[in-house]
Amino acid sequence: MAKHYNASMSDAIYLDFNATAPILPAAADAVREASLRFGANPGSQHEPGREARRALENARERIGELLGARLGGANPDRLIFTSGGTEANNLALLGLRGLPGQHAVATLPSRTRHLITSAIEHPSVIEPAAHLQQLGWQVSQIGVDENGAVRLDEFDDLVGTRPSLVSLMMANNETGVLQPVETVAKLCREHGIPVHCDAAQAVGKIPVDFARLQLSMLSCAAHKFQGPLGIGVLVVRNEIVLHPIMFGGHQQADLRPGTDTLALAAGMCEALEFSCQAIEQRGREVAEKRDQLEQLVLKGFPRAMVIGRDSSRLPNTSNIAFVGLDRQALVMALDLEGVACSTGSACSSGSSELSPTHLAMGLDPSAAEGAVRFSLGISTTAAEIDEAARRILFCCQRLERGRNL
Repeated sequence: MAKHYNASMSDAIYLDFNATAPILPAAADAVREASLRFGANPGSQHEPGREARRALENARERIGELLGARLGGANPDRLIFTSGGTEANNLALLGLRGLPGQHAVATLPSRTRHLITSAIEHPSVIEPAAHLQQLGWQVSQIGVDENGAVRLDEFDDLVGTRPSLVSLMMANNETGVLQPVETVAKLCREHGIPVHCDAAQAVGKIPVDFARLQLSMLSCAAHKFQGPLGIGVLVVRNEIVLHPIMFGGHQQADLRPGTDTLALAAGMCEALEFSCQAIEQRGREVAEKRDQLEQLVLKGFPRAMVIGRDSSRLPNTSNIAFVGLDRQALVMALDLEGVACSTGSACSSGSSELSPTHLAMGLDPSAAEGAVRFSLGISTTAAEIDEAARRILFCCQRLERGRNL
């Protein structure tokens, strides 16, 4: 009889780093230290406030440097702290449209009210885009090929429409497939088209350089690379004119009202510093474990298929379709066996609808219905991978027996 693992918390295996990566102890320490050391509001004019402000700006400058932004000198880029990637994406898209009566991009008055994005973006881009459409904007979605990468031929056809903005993610949150951001940004730069990149899943996992990529805006969130929950950033190139989407304060050059979160900024800075160290070597190590998981699962469940396997992917992400099984049932069964994973984006996890990303790829519904995302971290061990594969196959076999009764 097959063994029922019935895992306890002590032997639980966490494979949902793309939803949230558990906070790095050093980042948690940085949050605590900053909370205790700097008790004043960074916006206050007295000395304790000014001391907190200096610490906040030091964190801002270091985060910007690690992301490849130029925050000093003449015409510097800007780094705006937000509550996370979702707010950063909303500010990038909705802030660019401007206030009623104002043009979206002051430096590009000839632009049409047209946004180009892809069919596989995160909901925090798709839904603001839908809101812009309700406001009268034209929104064009680029399709993707069967491997999950955007179709550059479709993009080339749309460049001539002189859009106000292109928004393209760096890596898909479900499949891990890397998108041709550098190619798109280069072409857009030649045509004077601003480019926003949602890099939430990429930062801390692969090298990301805002200046080298020639981006106009870049979003990321600290909790995706073992920083604290509740903070993200939007990096903005110096010539881009943004308008606030919230009101009630004059913090961050009037672009994002609310008391500055120094403690979270300190934790984010610490986590990003750690994540960027030997990032390529760590990526190779994580990719080896991801590949190990895929090989074990495919060997034990031959009907399984790795989605996006033939594309360049994030080193930590594996989207496996267990053809013939129900993804929700499998994820729940795995949870009982102590393996934490997901059916896709945490923002839509639990939805009975098939993934828009899988549908855009043309994935067969029977495969999309059984698709589960496993995402690893630097701390994931080879022993955990072996054990996770055993538990995954055990759950697959049990669901198969139930299906055949």
